[in-house]
Amino acid sequence: MNKTMTEQESKRKTDKRKGKTKILFSVLLGVYDFIAVCAAYFLALWMRFDFFFSHIEQKYLDAFGKFILFYGAFSVLVLWLFRLYKTLWRYIGISEMVRTLAVSLLLSVVHAVAITLIFWHRMPFSYYIGGAMIQAVFLIGMRFSARMYSNWHSRKAFSHMPMDRVMLIGAGNAGQMILKDMVANPVNRDKVVCIIDDDPNKQGRYLESVPIVGGREDILSAVQKYRIDKIYLAIPSATAEQKRDILAICNETDCELKQLPGIYQLISGQVTVSAMKDVAVEDLLGREPIRPDLSGVYSFINGKTVLVTGGGGSIGSELCRQIAAHGPKQLIIFDVYENSAYEIQQELKELYPTMDLVVLIGSVRDSRRMFKVFDTYRPQIVYHAAAHKHVPLMEDSPCEAIKNNVLGTYKTAYAAMVHGCERFVLISTDKAVNPTNVMGASKRLCEMIVQCFDAKIKAGKASEIPQLFTHEGWENADKDGTGSVFRSIRTEFVAVRFGNVLGSNGSVIPLFKKQIAKGGPVTVTHPDVVRYFMTIPEAVSLVMLAGTYAKGGEIFVLDMGSPVKIDTLARNLIRQAGLKPDVDIKIEYTGLRPGEKLYEEKLMAAEGLRKTENELIHIGAPIKLDQDLLFKNLNTLMNAAYANDERIRALLLDIVPTYHPADNSGDKPTITIYGAHGKEEKDELHAAG
Repeated sequence: MNKTMTEQESKRKTDKRKGKTKILFSVLLGVYDFIAVCAAYFLALWMRFDFFFSHIEQKYLDAFGKFILFYGAFSVLVLWLFRLYKTLWRYIGISEMVRTLAVSLLLSVVHAVAITLIFWHRMPFSYYIGGAMIQAVFLIGMRFSARMYSNWHSRKAFSHMPMDRVMLIGAGNAGQMILKDMVANPVNRDKVVCIIDDDPNKQGRYLESVPIVGGREDILSAVQKYRIDKIYLAIPSATAEQKRDILAICNETDCELKQLPGIYQLISGQVTVSAMKDVAVEDLLGREPIRPDLSGVYSFINGKTVLVTGGGGSIGSELCRQIAAHGPKQLIIFDVYENSAYEIQQELKELYPTMDLVVLIGSVRDSRRMFKVFDTYRPQIVYHAAAHKHVPLMEDSPCEAIKNNVLGTYKTAYAAMVHGCERFVLISTDKAVNPTNVMGASKRLCEMIVQCFDAKIKAGKASEIPQLFTHEGWENADKDGTGSVFRSIRTEFVAVRFGNVLGSNGSVIPLFKKQIAKGGPVTVTHPDVVRYFMTIPEAVSLVMLAGTYAKGGEIFVLDMGSPVKIDTLARNLIRQAGLKPDVDIKIEYTGLRPGEKLYEEKLMAAEGLRKTENELIHIGAPIKLDQDLLFKNLNTLMNAAYANDERIRALLLDIVPTYHPADNSGDKPTITIYGAHGKEEKDELHAAG
């Protein structure tokens, strides 16, 4: 208590002292202005007579002496009325300079009119012009000197800090703004020593006294010649492909990379050094982000009850954000992990305080819990993101992958079907294509489940879909035994398949960054391992669109561009940290993990592709399955999983014909990749080179 009172008393004394200092400064500035305006016109009169006081005619001296003191007092009053004593002069800018100049010109006009009309003495013409000019210099000069002194003092305080030499890429408006901000900011210790621009008309010239030394082909030589420490990319209008090409060259250096986020900063005038951000991994992918028209999504979701399972995860939470932005009647977040569910709950409460938000804790493996949720809230749309996704962990615990991924999907899908859900969207993965691990095989089985559900419903045979692991009691779908619950089933089931997600839980990017922060080594499983990547917002946009494009039974596939070598990704991250791969940070190759393969595929051979309204989103046609056999095998698989049977992989092999457990002994077989542009056979070793 006493400590708090002491701190408050100290703060009051400090504020009082600062207030007195501010008043004193304003008074002193007023005295200076009084002397300055008087001296300005005396100097003008003195100059008119060649700086000989004795040559000044007495009539001019008399008029000047009678008028000047009144004029000085009047000038201080006018400056005060224009609030020029309340400005923070250490931060003076163009607007304050223009305002001071305007007031000075006004005073000069008043001076000329008053001394001529009131005192009836016409002064020499040079007196009026010279006095006005000197007065403006005196008034503006004093005010800018405060800023100059403040900048000098600040730079002196930071002079002990090392100065980094910067290369600026882009000699346009953004580049010019960055240069001016670096000069104006006294705390900044970076110095632009050269500029790169592809426009030949700009090369060989100067921007703010800094030479424009060449185009992108000169980046590497300029880095050595000018001893560059940092590279700033200031081309906000550049396409993703253009940025990728430039950054690929920059990554050959050991310089720290930063860039201006986008064209919005240029338009809004927020082009400053502080607005520069680190180059993100997605900037190196060279693919324009998918920005689909989501107006159809709005009409699809608006006013409906939406359930997101796994809503606290990286994909699930982004789904919740985008769904919340589209005006649902009610959003239900369902997750087994309460911490992540709580985080997204608090975020959405702050952003959408009036939205009807429900957060529930539970497992999709619990059929009774799922029935209770669907019976209570009757969701119309379900996005099923709950799943175990970590490949090596699922290799060690295969039964858990079956329980959570396969049976959790089945139970959620069944509950959705019998409770009037309109659309069920499964979040799948490219690891489901020709899977070599338990996780991928389980997700492929999930795809098969939703396709069989959809086929049975379309055939009017929903009653033939067994309710696995049914408990005695109210959660039994066919309560009265008449089958009436199956007569009005209309749920449409679809799956969405995409690759690795940048920044998601379990992603390789956070792992690499942690390893770099610790000083290495960075662990890469294999120098040739390749993956497709996309950002979380892109993945979620695809999922959202699946709900609008769906007719039932489809697998939506995203054309994710060119695959990225994980080894290259690791080296880029090391360079972005200002370090040298294999010198400052070692890269260790640990060997492919259990179930891991060199390449991920987007589509299986039996699947064909057809286009959607978005040229980067394609649909894989459903593969014909023996639905009754699949349901029968699922019952066997369920019993084995809950018995923790070690033969679970053998059962998966029988049920998922495309599942071939990986042999990571070093063999590199020939595989077939079916992407958005057709079929292409590649030898993995050759393709990696």
